[in-house]
Amino acid sequence: MTAPLRQTANAVAHSMIEGASMASALIGGAAGAYLGYQLAPVAWPDGTRVLFAGAVAVVGAVAVDGLAELVLAPMRRLMRTRSPLPSTRASAPAPAATLDEALAQVVTATEGDAAHRAANASFRIDDGESFLRDESRWRGYEDGEASFYLAPGVWLHHRAEMGKYGREHHFTLLTGDGEQPVAITGMEQIRHHLAARAAGLPAVPATAHGDVDGDKDDVLDDDLTGIHAV
Repeated sequence: MTAPLRQTANAVAHSMIEGASMASALIGGAAGAYLGYQLAPVAWPDGTRVLFAGAVAVVGAVAVDGLAELVLAPMRRLMRTRSPLPSTRASAPAPAATLDEALAQVVTATEGDAAHRAANASFRIDDGESFLRDESRWRGYEDGEASFYLAPGVWLHHRAEMGKYGREHHFTLLTGDGEQPVAITGMEQIRHHLAARAAGLPAVPATAHGDVDGDKDDVLDDDLTGIHAV
């Protein structure tokens, strides 16, 4: 049985069990109300007979539901055993047997952490959080940086560093043809750059919103230019 069919079957079985529990309580309550009203002395006022029937209905519902649970409880335990709740977090790999294996595990974890950090920090330029927030589209690197593929030859790069007021996040548009990296502070800059490239026009105005001095530009040139060219 495939996973979707198994999940559907489990959902149906769970609904049937809960439905049986509710039905047993309703049947017990209805039977209790009927018997309570019939057993109440005729000499009692109607209001008193109704109250008595209601009390018996509650007792009947609890009693019948309790009996039903003797059958339903084992079925619930069986369902939990056969269909454990899916985990939303990947489990850690087995302990490494060698130093090289441990290093490989940490590198993989570092790359995943970098992608996660980039996706979480993307709200700084993507207020809608409907595009860059997709962690699966970020590729992390072992140096803690990450990139988001936008189009052939165009990537959005993320790096974080400790600044005067805490961790600072920098997003930069990179191309594989050696163009100057562009500091990105908003989605409109990315749109402008891609539209300009699609039309074969220079995208110089897109850098007007950035506030990056020459020294930082030189660092970006040294660190980032061409890393995706291959």
